[in-house]
Amino acid sequence: MAADLQEPISSSLSRPAGRRPRVAVVFGGRSGEHTISCATAAGVLSAIDRDRYEVVPIGITLSGQWVLVDDDPASLALDDSRPPVEITAEGMGRGELAVQPGSGALTVLTPAGQSAALGGVDVVLPLLHGPYGEDGTIQGMLEMLGIRYAGCGVLASAAGMDKQVTKVLLSAAGIATAPHVVVGPHRWNRDRAAILRACEALDYPLFVKPARAGSSLGITKVERREDLPAAIEAARTVDPKVLVETGVAGREIEVAVLGGRGDDAPRVAEPGEIAMDASHGAGEFYDYQTKYLAHDAVQMVCPARLTPAERELVMSTAAEAFLAIGAEGLTRVDFFVTDDGRAIVNEVNTMPGFTPFSMYPYMWKVSGMDYPALVAELIELALERPADVNR
Repeated sequence: MAADLQEPISSSLSRPAGRRPRVAVVFGGRSGEHTISCATAAGVLSAIDRDRYEVVPIGITLSGQWVLVDDDPASLALDDSRPPVEITAEGMGRGELAVQPGSGALTVLTPAGQSAALGGVDVVLPLLHGPYGEDGTIQGMLEMLGIRYAGCGVLASAAGMDKQVTKVLLSAAGIATAPHVVVGPHRWNRDRAAILRACEALDYPLFVKPARAGSSLGITKVERREDLPAAIEAARTVDPKVLVETGVAGREIEVAVLGGRGDDAPRVAEPGEIAMDASHGAGEFYDYQTKYLAHDAVQMVCPARLTPAERELVMSTAAEAFLAIGAEGLTRVDFFVTDDGRAIVNEVNTMPGFTPFSMYPYMWKVSGMDYPALVAELIELALERPADVNR
Protein backbone atom coordinates (compact mmCIF):
# COMPACT_ATOMS: atom_id res chain seq x y z
CA MET A 1 0.00 0.00 0.00
CA ALA A 2 1.01 3.65 -0.22
CA ALA A 3 3.06 5.19 2.55
CA ASP A 4 1.48 5.74 5.97
CA LEU A 5 -0.08 9.21 6.16
CA GLN A 6 0.75 9.47 9.85
CA GLU A 7 4.51 8.97 9.47
CA PRO A 8 6.27 12.28 8.78
CA ILE A 9 9.64 11.87 7.15
CA SER A 10 12.44 14.40 6.82
CA SER A 11 13.16 16.13 3.55
CA SER A 12 15.23 14.73 0.69
CA LEU A 13 18.10 17.03 1.62
CA SER A 14 18.59 15.37 5.03
CA ARG A 15 17.59 11.72 4.65
CA PRO A 16 18.59 9.82 7.81
CA ALA A 17 21.31 7.20 7.38
CA GLY A 18 19.89 3.74 6.86
CA ARG A 19 16.46 4.87 5.66
CA ARG A 20 15.40 3.59 2.27
CA PRO A 21 15.18 6.31 -0.38
CA ARG A 22 11.61 7.47 -0.76
CA VAL A 23 10.53 7.47 -4.43
CA ALA A 24 7.47 9.35 -5.66
CA VAL A 25 6.12 7.66 -8.80
CA VAL A 26 4.18 10.41 -10.63
CA PHE A 27 1.83 9.55 -13.49
CA GLY A 28 -1.37 10.49 -15.33
CA GLY A 29 -1.15 14.17 -16.21
CA ARG A 30 -2.87 16.77 -18.35
CA SER A 31 -2.18 15.31 -21.80
CA GLY A 32 -3.76 13.01 -24.34
CA GLU A 33 -1.29 10.36 -23.18
CA HIS A 34 -2.79 10.20 -19.68
CA THR A 35 -3.80 6.54 -20.03
CA ILE A 36 -0.40 5.52 -21.42
CA SER A 37 1.29 7.21 -18.47
CA CYS A 38 -0.89 5.18 -16.10
CA ALA A 39 0.08 1.99 -17.94
CA THR A 40 3.75 2.92 -17.55
CA ALA A 41 3.19 3.43 -13.83
CA ALA A 42 1.53 0.02 -13.57
CA GLY A 43 4.70 -1.60 -14.89
CA VAL A 44 7.07 0.44 -12.73
CA LEU A 45 5.05 -0.04 -9.52
CA SER A 46 5.07 -3.79 -10.13
CA ALA A 47 8.80 -3.88 -10.81
CA ILE A 48 10.29 -1.48 -8.26
CA ASP A 49 12.26 -3.15 -5.45
CA ARG A 50 10.25 -2.50 -2.27
CA ASP A 51 13.09 -3.78 -0.07
CA ARG A 52 15.35 -1.12 -1.54
CA TYR A 53 12.95 1.81 -2.00
CA GLU A 54 9.88 3.21 -0.28
CA VAL A 55 7.25 4.06 -2.88
CA VAL A 56 4.70 6.88 -2.95
CA PRO A 57 2.27 6.62 -5.93
CA ILE A 58 1.04 10.05 -7.03
CA GLY A 59 -1.51 10.59 -9.77
CA ILE A 60 -2.19 13.82 -11.65
CA THR A 61 -5.74 14.29 -12.89
CA LEU A 62 -6.60 15.62 -16.32
CA SER A 63 -7.34 18.96 -14.66
CA GLY A 64 -3.88 19.03 -13.05
CA GLN A 65 -4.79 18.06 -9.47
CA TRP A 66 -2.13 16.02 -7.63
CA VAL A 67 -3.56 13.17 -5.56
CA LEU A 68 -2.14 10.33 -3.51
CA VAL A 69 -3.43 7.05 -4.97
CA ASP A 70 -3.55 3.43 -3.90
CA ASP A 71 -0.52 1.32 -4.68
CA ASP A 72 -2.47 -0.95 -7.04
CA PRO A 73 -0.69 -1.55 -10.37
CA ALA A 74 -3.49 -3.72 -11.79
CA SER A 75 -5.94 -0.82 -11.64
CA LEU A 76 -3.65 1.27 -13.85
CA ALA A 77 -2.79 -1.26 -16.56
CA LEU A 78 -4.09 -1.09 -20.14
CA ASP A 79 -7.06 -3.40 -20.58
CA ASP A 80 -9.20 -3.57 -23.74
CA SER A 81 -12.14 -4.90 -21.70
CA ARG A 82 -12.66 -1.70 -19.70
CA PRO A 83 -12.76 2.06 -20.31
CA PRO A 84 -9.43 3.90 -20.45
CA VAL A 85 -7.88 4.49 -17.03
CA GLU A 86 -8.25 8.02 -15.70
CA ILE A 87 -6.94 9.44 -12.44
CA THR A 88 -9.68 11.30 -10.56
CA ALA A 89 -9.77 12.76 -7.06
CA GLU A 90 -13.08 10.99 -6.41
CA GLY A 91 -12.08 7.60 -7.79
CA MET A 92 -8.48 6.57 -7.32
CA GLY A 93 -7.48 9.54 -5.19
CA ARG A 94 -6.77 9.12 -1.46
CA GLY A 95 -6.17 12.79 -0.85
CA GLU A 96 -5.00 15.99 -2.51
CA LEU A 97 -1.27 16.76 -2.25
CA ALA A 98 0.60 19.94 -1.47
CA VAL A 99 4.38 20.36 -1.62
CA GLN A 100 6.47 22.57 0.65
CA PRO A 101 8.93 24.52 -1.57
CA GLY A 102 12.61 23.86 -0.96
CA SER A 103 12.18 20.71 1.12
CA GLY A 104 10.27 18.19 -0.95
CA ALA A 105 7.91 17.71 2.00
CA LEU A 106 4.41 16.52 1.07
CA THR A 107 1.16 17.26 2.86
CA VAL A 108 -2.06 15.38 2.15
CA LEU A 109 -5.54 16.83 2.47
CA THR A 110 -7.71 13.75 2.90
CA PRO A 111 -11.22 13.48 1.41
CA ALA A 112 -12.54 14.03 4.95
CA GLY A 113 -10.79 17.41 5.04
CA GLN A 114 -8.04 16.39 7.45
CA SER A 115 -4.45 17.47 6.86
CA ALA A 116 -1.65 14.91 7.35
CA ALA A 117 2.11 15.20 6.93
CA LEU A 118 3.36 12.63 4.46
CA GLY A 119 6.98 13.77 4.68
CA GLY A 120 9.70 14.30 2.13
CA VAL A 121 10.65 12.42 -1.01
CA ASP A 122 14.19 11.77 -2.15
CA VAL A 123 13.53 11.37 -5.85
CA VAL A 124 10.63 11.64 -8.30
CA LEU A 125 10.04 9.25 -11.19
CA PRO A 126 8.02 11.47 -13.57
CA LEU A 127 6.35 8.84 -15.75
CA LEU A 128 4.47 11.48 -17.72
CA HIS A 129 4.10 11.57 -21.49
CA GLY A 130 3.25 14.62 -23.56
CA PRO A 131 2.55 18.21 -22.47
CA TYR A 132 2.80 19.17 -18.79
CA GLY A 133 5.14 16.29 -18.06
CA GLU A 134 7.56 15.29 -20.79
CA ASP A 135 8.10 18.84 -22.00
CA GLY A 136 10.16 20.38 -19.20
CA THR A 137 7.25 21.78 -17.19
CA ILE A 138 7.29 19.31 -14.30
CA GLN A 139 11.08 19.20 -14.48
CA GLY A 140 11.20 22.95 -13.94
CA MET A 141 8.78 22.68 -11.04
CA LEU A 142 10.89 19.99 -9.38
CA GLU A 143 14.03 22.09 -9.87
CA MET A 144 12.27 24.97 -8.11
CA LEU A 145 11.21 22.67 -5.28
CA GLY A 146 14.72 21.26 -4.88
CA ILE A 147 13.64 17.65 -5.53
CA ARG A 148 15.81 15.28 -7.54
CA TYR A 149 14.11 13.44 -10.39
CA ALA A 150 14.83 10.77 -12.96
CA GLY A 151 15.30 11.50 -16.63
CA CYS A 152 16.12 14.56 -18.68
CA GLY A 153 16.30 18.09 -17.32
CA VAL A 154 14.31 21.15 -18.30
CA LEU A 155 16.10 22.06 -21.54
CA ALA A 156 16.46 18.55 -22.96
CA SER A 157 12.87 17.68 -22.07
CA ALA A 158 11.52 20.81 -23.75
CA ALA A 159 13.73 20.34 -26.81
CA GLY A 160 12.90 16.65 -27.14
CA MET A 161 9.17 17.37 -26.91
CA ASP A 162 9.26 19.83 -29.82
CA LYS A 163 10.14 17.93 -32.98
CA GLN A 164 11.26 21.08 -34.79
CA VAL A 165 13.61 22.15 -31.99
CA THR A 166 15.01 18.62 -31.89
CA LYS A 167 15.78 18.87 -35.61
CA VAL A 168 17.56 22.21 -35.11
CA LEU A 169 19.82 20.79 -32.38
CA LEU A 170 20.53 17.58 -34.27
CA SER A 171 21.31 19.47 -37.47
CA ALA A 172 23.77 21.66 -35.56
CA ALA A 173 25.49 18.47 -34.42
CA GLY A 174 25.67 17.14 -37.98
CA ILE A 175 22.98 14.48 -37.47
CA ALA A 176 20.63 13.84 -40.40
CA THR A 177 16.84 14.22 -40.12
CA ALA A 178 14.05 14.15 -42.70
CA PRO A 179 13.29 17.27 -44.80
CA HIS A 180 10.34 19.15 -43.34
CA VAL A 181 8.16 22.24 -43.28
CA VAL A 182 6.97 23.85 -40.04
CA VAL A 183 3.35 24.93 -39.79
CA GLY A 184 3.34 27.59 -37.08
CA PRO A 185 0.40 28.09 -34.70
CA HIS A 186 -0.79 31.31 -36.38
CA ARG A 187 0.72 31.18 -39.87
CA TRP A 188 -1.65 28.44 -41.05
CA ASN A 189 -4.64 30.73 -40.57
CA ARG A 190 -2.77 33.74 -41.92
CA ASP A 191 -1.05 32.32 -45.00
CA ARG A 192 -1.84 28.66 -45.62
CA ALA A 193 -1.23 29.05 -49.36
CA ALA A 194 2.44 29.86 -48.68
CA ILE A 195 2.75 26.82 -46.43
CA LEU A 196 1.24 24.53 -49.04
CA ARG A 197 3.63 25.96 -51.65
CA ALA A 198 6.58 25.25 -49.34
CA CYS A 199 5.37 21.68 -48.95
CA GLU A 200 5.61 21.23 -52.72
CA ALA A 201 9.39 20.91 -52.26
CA LEU A 202 8.88 17.75 -50.16
CA ASP A 203 8.68 14.28 -51.67
CA TYR A 204 5.52 12.24 -51.15
CA PRO A 205 4.35 10.38 -49.17
CA LEU A 206 4.32 12.96 -46.40
CA PHE A 207 3.83 12.47 -42.70
CA VAL A 208 1.94 15.23 -40.91
CA LYS A 209 2.65 15.34 -37.18
CA PRO A 210 1.78 17.47 -34.16
CA ALA A 211 5.11 19.07 -33.25
CA ARG A 212 4.69 18.51 -29.52
CA ALA A 213 2.88 15.22 -28.99
CA GLY A 214 3.92 11.62 -28.53
CA SER A 215 2.61 8.05 -28.85
CA SER A 216 1.94 8.79 -32.55
CA LEU A 217 -1.16 10.81 -31.64
CA GLY A 218 -2.51 12.93 -34.49
CA ILE A 219 -0.15 11.62 -37.20
CA THR A 220 -1.44 11.17 -40.76
CA LYS A 221 0.27 9.66 -43.79
CA VAL A 222 -0.54 11.72 -46.88
CA GLU A 223 -0.25 10.25 -50.38
CA ARG A 224 -2.03 12.99 -52.37
CA ARG A 225 -1.63 16.76 -52.37
CA GLU A 226 -5.34 17.35 -52.05
CA ASP A 227 -5.36 15.50 -48.71
CA LEU A 228 -2.65 17.63 -47.11
CA PRO A 229 -4.82 20.51 -45.73
CA ALA A 230 -7.14 18.07 -43.93
CA ALA A 231 -4.16 16.25 -42.43
CA ILE A 232 -2.72 19.52 -41.14
CA GLU A 233 -6.09 20.43 -39.63
CA ALA A 234 -6.25 17.02 -37.93
CA ALA A 235 -2.78 17.45 -36.44
CA ARG A 236 -3.70 20.96 -35.26
CA THR A 237 -6.45 19.48 -33.07
CA VAL A 238 -3.65 17.90 -31.03
CA ASP A 239 -1.11 20.75 -31.25
CA PRO A 240 -1.37 24.09 -33.08
CA LYS A 241 2.26 23.67 -34.18
CA VAL A 242 2.64 21.01 -36.88
CA LEU A 243 5.45 19.39 -38.85
CA VAL A 244 5.07 18.18 -42.43
CA GLU A 245 7.86 15.71 -43.24
CA THR A 246 9.03 13.79 -46.24
CA GLY A 247 8.42 10.10 -45.68
CA VAL A 248 11.74 8.24 -45.50
CA ALA A 249 11.83 4.78 -47.05
CA GLY A 250 13.71 2.66 -44.58
CA ARG A 251 13.51 0.19 -41.76
CA GLU A 252 12.38 1.52 -38.36
CA ILE A 253 15.25 1.06 -35.92
CA GLU A 254 15.16 2.19 -32.29
CA VAL A 255 18.10 2.66 -29.95
CA ALA A 256 17.91 2.94 -26.15
CA VAL A 257 20.37 5.28 -24.44
CA LEU A 258 20.99 5.42 -20.69
CA GLY A 259 23.06 8.04 -18.93
CA GLY A 260 26.44 7.01 -17.58
CA ARG A 261 27.37 7.04 -13.90
CA GLY A 262 29.45 10.02 -12.81
CA ASP A 263 31.55 11.24 -15.73
CA ASP A 264 31.06 8.06 -17.77
CA ALA A 265 29.78 8.27 -21.35
CA PRO A 266 26.15 7.41 -22.16
CA ARG A 267 25.41 3.70 -22.41
CA VAL A 268 23.76 2.34 -25.55
CA ALA A 269 21.75 -0.87 -25.78
CA GLU A 270 21.53 -3.25 -28.70
CA PRO A 271 19.35 -1.65 -31.41
CA GLY A 272 15.84 -2.95 -31.92
CA GLU A 273 13.60 -3.10 -34.96
CA ILE A 274 9.83 -2.72 -35.27
CA ALA A 275 8.31 -5.36 -37.56
CA MET A 276 4.56 -4.98 -38.19
CA ASP A 277 2.04 -7.54 -39.43
CA ALA A 278 -1.06 -6.01 -41.03
CA SER A 279 -2.89 -9.34 -40.87
CA HIS A 280 -2.92 -9.02 -37.06
CA GLY A 281 -4.18 -5.45 -36.91
CA ALA A 282 -1.09 -3.33 -37.57
CA GLY A 283 -1.73 0.06 -39.10
CA GLU A 284 -0.07 1.45 -42.19
CA PHE A 285 2.63 2.87 -39.91
CA TYR A 286 3.56 2.53 -36.23
CA ASP A 287 0.55 4.44 -34.89
CA TYR A 288 -1.10 4.61 -31.44
CA GLN A 289 -3.36 1.59 -32.06
CA THR A 290 -0.45 -0.56 -33.19
CA LYS A 291 1.86 0.57 -30.38
CA TYR A 292 -0.39 -0.02 -27.43
CA LEU A 293 -3.39 -2.15 -28.36
CA ALA A 294 -2.56 -4.45 -31.31
CA HIS A 295 0.11 -6.43 -29.46
CA ASP A 296 -0.06 -9.41 -31.84
CA ALA A 297 0.57 -7.11 -34.80
CA VAL A 298 4.03 -5.98 -33.72
CA GLN A 299 7.20 -7.95 -33.40
CA MET A 300 10.07 -6.32 -31.55
CA VAL A 301 13.26 -7.70 -33.03
CA CYS A 302 16.34 -7.21 -30.91
CA PRO A 303 19.15 -7.26 -31.80
CA ALA A 304 17.98 -5.61 -35.02
CA ARG A 305 18.98 -7.26 -38.27
CA LEU A 306 21.71 -4.80 -39.18
CA THR A 307 25.10 -5.08 -40.79
CA PRO A 308 28.03 -4.40 -38.43
CA ALA A 309 28.49 -1.00 -40.09
CA GLU A 310 24.79 -0.09 -39.71
CA ARG A 311 24.80 -1.25 -36.07
CA GLU A 312 27.82 0.90 -35.26
CA LEU A 313 26.31 3.89 -37.09
CA VAL A 314 22.97 3.90 -35.26
CA MET A 315 24.55 3.23 -31.85
CA SER A 316 27.13 5.98 -32.17
CA THR A 317 24.61 8.42 -33.64
CA ALA A 318 22.17 7.69 -30.79
CA ALA A 319 24.85 8.57 -28.24
CA GLU A 320 25.63 11.77 -30.20
CA ALA A 321 21.94 12.70 -30.25
CA PHE A 322 21.72 12.15 -26.47
CA LEU A 323 24.58 14.62 -26.01
CA ALA A 324 23.30 17.05 -28.65
CA ILE A 325 20.08 17.78 -26.76
CA GLY A 326 21.80 17.73 -23.35
CA ALA A 327 19.96 14.61 -22.20
CA GLU A 328 20.18 12.96 -18.80
CA GLY A 329 18.84 9.66 -17.55
CA LEU A 330 17.26 8.09 -20.61
CA THR A 331 16.27 8.64 -24.22
CA ARG A 332 15.15 6.48 -27.11
CA VAL A 333 16.43 7.57 -30.50
CA ASP A 334 14.32 6.42 -33.46
CA PHE A 335 15.88 5.99 -36.89
CA PHE A 336 15.06 5.12 -40.44
CA VAL A 337 17.88 3.04 -41.88
CA THR A 338 17.79 3.29 -45.67
CA ASP A 339 18.77 0.67 -48.23
CA ASP A 340 21.97 2.59 -48.96
CA GLY A 341 23.02 2.47 -45.29
CA ARG A 342 22.11 5.98 -44.12
CA ALA A 343 20.69 6.51 -40.61
CA ILE A 344 18.05 9.28 -40.51
CA VAL A 345 16.85 10.28 -37.04
CA ASN A 346 13.07 10.35 -36.83
CA GLU A 347 12.64 11.41 -33.20
CA VAL A 348 14.41 11.64 -29.86
CA ASN A 349 12.10 10.58 -27.04
CA THR A 350 13.09 11.80 -23.58
CA MET A 351 10.35 9.76 -21.88
CA PRO A 352 9.96 6.77 -24.19
CA GLY A 353 7.32 4.12 -23.84
CA PHE A 354 8.24 2.37 -20.61
CA THR A 355 5.63 -0.32 -20.07
CA PRO A 356 7.04 -3.83 -19.60
CA PHE A 357 6.20 -4.61 -23.26
CA SER A 358 7.71 -1.39 -24.66
CA MET A 359 10.78 -1.42 -26.86
CA TYR A 360 13.03 0.67 -24.58
CA PRO A 361 13.10 -1.80 -21.66
CA TYR A 362 13.14 -4.73 -24.09
CA MET A 363 16.35 -3.47 -25.71
CA TRP A 364 17.98 -3.19 -22.29
CA LYS A 365 16.75 -6.66 -21.33
CA VAL A 366 18.41 -8.11 -24.42
CA SER A 367 21.53 -6.13 -23.52
CA GLY A 368 21.65 -7.66 -20.03
CA MET A 369 19.59 -5.31 -17.82
CA ASP A 370 16.09 -6.52 -16.94
CA TYR A 371 13.10 -4.27 -16.18
CA PRO A 372 13.46 -4.10 -12.36
CA ALA A 373 17.19 -3.41 -12.69
CA LEU A 374 16.52 -0.69 -15.27
CA VAL A 375 14.00 1.02 -12.97
CA ALA A 376 16.51 0.88 -10.12
CA GLU A 377 19.29 2.28 -12.32
CA LEU A 378 17.16 5.29 -13.29
CA ILE A 379 16.48 5.97 -9.61
CA GLU A 380 20.17 5.67 -8.72
CA LEU A 381 21.18 8.00 -11.56
CA ALA A 382 18.71 10.55 -10.21
CA LEU A 383 19.91 10.17 -6.62
CA GLU A 384 23.57 10.69 -7.54
CA ARG A 385 23.27 13.74 -9.77
CA PRO A 386 23.68 17.24 -8.28
CA ALA A 387 20.55 19.07 -7.18
CA ASP A 388 21.91 22.34 -8.61
CA VAL A 389 20.05 23.32 -11.78
CA ASN A 390 23.41 24.21 -13.45
CA ARG A 391 24.93 20.75 -13.25
